Amino acid sequence: MPVDPSIVGRSFPSTRPYPVTAEGLRAFAAATGGEWSGGPAPATYPIVMAFEAMNAFLEAEQVELHRIVHGEQRFTYERPVVEGDVLTATLTVSGLRQIGGNDIISTTSEVTDADGALVCTTGATLVHRAGTDGGDA
Repeated sequence: MPVDPSIVGRSFPSTRPYPVTAEGLRAFAAATGGEWSGGPAPATYPIVMAFEAMNAFLEAEQVELHRIVHGEQRFTYERPVVEGDVLTATLTVSGLRQIGGNDIISTTSEVTDADGALVCTTGATLVHRAGTDGGDA
């Protein structure tokens, strides 16, 4: 089933507060083939919150994760993420195109700190693949 175009512009509830810890930063860096030994978080670290926000969006809209192909990811920083931050992400559907029975969904997630200040904006393009019959089978 195609995604309802009326979701464009809709924001979803913020994620739970996510504390940025040294242990979490080291684990993230190791999982992505790098190392972290202090200082700013790896550049792609906000994906942790953005992915949680994306999963909540997919669940709310009853879109099955196995039908999603991740097309693009962007990060725009206001300031670096650092150990001790407590972050949340709020996802907004910023665009939707429907091509060949597939949905091309653009999302924007604002990652904010405990004071509500914008830390990073992430943008993602998700391709929601249609079933073999053109539906969501």
